[in-house]
Amino acid sequence: MRIHLIAGLAGLVLMAALPYLLSQGLLNAAIQMLIAALFASAYNLLCGQAGMLSFGHAAYFGVGAFATVHAMNAVGGAGLLPTPFMPLAGAVGGLIFGGIAGWFATQRSGTYFAMITLAIAELVHSLAPHLKGVFGGEAGLSTMRMPAWGFDFGSTTQVYYLTLAWVLVSLALLYAYTRTPLGRLTLGLRENSHRLRFLGYNVHGVATLVFALSAMFSGVAGSLQVISNESANYVVFDPALSAAAVLNTYIGGVQVFLGPALGASLMTFFGYFVSDLTRSWLLYQGILFVLVMMFMPTGLSGLVGQAASLRQRYGLARTMPLFGLAVGAAAAATAGTVFLVELLQRLFSQEYRAMLQLDSGGAWPSVTLFGHPWQVSSVTTWGLPALLFAVAALLAWRYRLRLSACESAQAAQPTLAPHVLDSKEAV
Repeated sequence: MRIHLIAGLAGLVLMAALPYLLSQGLLNAAIQMLIAALFASAYNLLCGQAGMLSFGHAAYFGVGAFATVHAMNAVGGAGLLPTPFMPLAGAVGGLIFGGIAGWFATQRSGTYFAMITLAIAELVHSLAPHLKGVFGGEAGLSTMRMPAWGFDFGSTTQVYYLTLAWVLVSLALLYAYTRTPLGRLTLGLRENSHRLRFLGYNVHGVATLVFALSAMFSGVAGSLQVISNESANYVVFDPALSAAAVLNTYIGGVQVFLGPALGASLMTFFGYFVSDLTRSWLLYQGILFVLVMMFMPTGLSGLVGQAASLRQRYGLARTMPLFGLAVGAAAAATAGTVFLVELLQRLFSQEYRAMLQLDSGGAWPSVTLFGHPWQVSSVTTWGLPALLFAVAALLAWRYRLRLSACESAQAAQPTLAPHVLDSKEAV
């Protein structure tokens, strides 16, 4: 607990110091990371804790965004609320619409529930461009942050601190919710809703309430998006945003409270950083999601728990080589994947096909990759990724052997007799 407290305080200090450490462009990326973290955490309340998989959570993010736009443009542009309180408009919009949609969606469960949420989101996404009075058509609606409490909110730094404050408060409320009796009932919805009904609880009412609360915090995230961009259009209802919430949540890990926030932050940073380096960044994102689902069902946050469990079971001296082998195998596999994907992306690009047409009778042109020309017909070009994958497989094999050796050594250690244990407990 002390370690967690120190880590949390260190994280807060680091987030508070980011405006002094980052450029304005990276600070904007940090704002998007915070918003994505809140949206994923709100989604995890419904999906991870209540066990209800939604494919249309962008609808409540978007409703919260447009509710904030109208609140900011109200009273002749002065705003219905001071700018620091504007996320309350998004929370109310998300809560109301989430309560209505949740009442219908929670009539069913499982696949049918997921399809209903998808249908609701698609309905809103298709209607938004045609309801110009509400959503502004395809151009959307614009607004402006108004000064309040001595702040003009004209700088990215002030917007960052406002976003940080709302995200921290929302995460604290979401965590407090998990410690309440209603939070325990939410877990009951996931584990055995029939048991709750047998005990006399109104399962449909509880599911609707959880749905509405998740939509409310999603509306807060949409509101912060509007405050940051000072505009909103029907793109906030795009199914890709709903898919990103699902992807970020499961990559981070649904079994740890801050797992979805971690996954959303990492994937948002990944999108900002890698999208400037390669056209195939969405492919990398998909590969990462598939690998996490296949080999790390607890998500990236679960790796920390697994590492702590190994250290506690076998000791630091035995686990350090395991960590080294695991990191080495992951690094080699990542390097081989990146090289192969980038090579194939250039081979199938329009530019390369045009070069082939210009010199159809000659040899295949070389491909420039990582500042070095690679001959397509050379064995070295295709042997390098194969070698990297072989190294990764070898390191993974060594990892399994060493882990088996640690388990065997642990099992071979003598255990205390029962009467010795009783005497030790008495002491």
